[in-house]
Amino acid sequence: MTAASDSKLSATRQQVLRATASGWVGSALEYYDFFIYATAAALIFPQLFFPSSDPTVAIVASLGTYGVGYAARPVGAFFLGHWGDTHGRRNLLIFTMLMMGLATACVGFLPTYSQIGIWAPIFLVILRLIQGFALGGELTGASTMVLENAPFGWRGYYGSYTLQGTQAGQVFAAAVFLPLLYILSTEGFNSWGWRIPFMLSLLLVVAGLIVRLRVAETPVFTREQERGDIPTAPIIEAFQTSWKDMLRVVGMAFSNVVPVVITVFGAAYAVQPAYGIGFSRSLYLWIPVVGNIVAVCVIPFAGRLSDKVGRRPMFCLGILGSSFLASCYLYAVSIHSAALAVVISLVGWGVIYQGYNAIFPSFFPELFPSRVRVCGMAIAQNIGIVITAFLPMIFAAIAPPGSANIPLTVGTLGFGFGLISVFSGWSAREPYRIRSEDLGKPDAVPVDKEEYERARTQDPFRTALAT
Repeated sequence: MTAASDSKLSATRQQVLRATASGWVGSALEYYDFFIYATAAALIFPQLFFPSSDPTVAIVASLGTYGVGYAARPVGAFFLGHWGDTHGRRNLLIFTMLMMGLATACVGFLPTYSQIGIWAPIFLVILRLIQGFALGGELTGASTMVLENAPFGWRGYYGSYTLQGTQAGQVFAAAVFLPLLYILSTEGFNSWGWRIPFMLSLLLVVAGLIVRLRVAETPVFTREQERGDIPTAPIIEAFQTSWKDMLRVVGMAFSNVVPVVITVFGAAYAVQPAYGIGFSRSLYLWIPVVGNIVAVCVIPFAGRLSDKVGRRPMFCLGILGSSFLASCYLYAVSIHSAALAVVISLVGWGVIYQGYNAIFPSFFPELFPSRVRVCGMAIAQNIGIVITAFLPMIFAAIAPPGSANIPLTVGTLGFGFGLISVFSGWSAREPYRIRSEDLGKPDAVPVDKEEYERARTQDPFRTALAT
């Protein structure tokens, strides 16, 4: 091998690893923000930002602000998806990280309802809308960045690190919340301690920017620029050419019902005094933490397995099993069994759900051609997510404190959404053996299995260099 080829190989390796690190860090920030907001909305916001005369109304309203942020995601997907397909993946990711992190940090400086009245929830909703707008392009842009740099035969593996970042972000969030709950008195936590996790998001923004500023634009987008093949209206083109796959992704995104049931409604059900379960805040926070630590370990193996057996079987089995266990999780909470809740979290959330979680960062963008990849995935995924994001508020409304059969009511509805996701995933074409340049083409022919396995046994960075 010549010195020139050695240099190219080294540059290819660095670009793949930097793109993967960029996706990991951005996703960690996104879900750090997601988890601290979801946790605060369930644990403390009903008392701080809403009138305390009616506990049920305060719980529903607080969980509603969680959903409002997701309502802004489709809007962000339209604007930021267009930006990512016309101006590049790198520029998109730098912008979304700044907007998302700064909005989250500002939540930590908000005055409460007792201080400024109705303006407190109004400002909270505005910041949540800004955060949601940025989220509309963040995860899609990160997934696309990693996918378009990953070598053939390894897209599932490298793509999975984007979602490993989301689970790590939730662990980081809990690692901040838990010590505060142990160290501070209830009065101290309620008055100022809850603000610290939001303010610390600024540190993650700085770390993320350092990584993302060192990542080059993807080779796929660069080639399109050189050919003058950048679409002028990618959103229109996506609806014209890829609407069937957009509908599939909307349905597959209903799988978000699993974390909604466990980490959002489950938190309110377990700790809010009105429900009468009586889990301590610190105990409840440990349950998803343990599950996420397991998930961080499982995700790369699940991503690599999808490169061997395909995306569809892992996706469908992961959602089918985890959506069923989510209802079992609520039952464990209802009978005050922390031990059973932890076991179900470990199995359902930590392991089985990763059959979906580790796969979709490669599966979703693989369904779209590169010209409309960011906007096609972003719009479809965020429409599906916004529907499930309002489920905690709906759950609290149809299964309020004092009602009977709360686990059965909420669990059955959640499992129904999971089935829609399974059927949508199974209707999609299997993309794992399709070459990168043919992704999104309905008539693309998968590589022969023997040839595919030979490609996977080679140095993945040499494969990326060759293609």
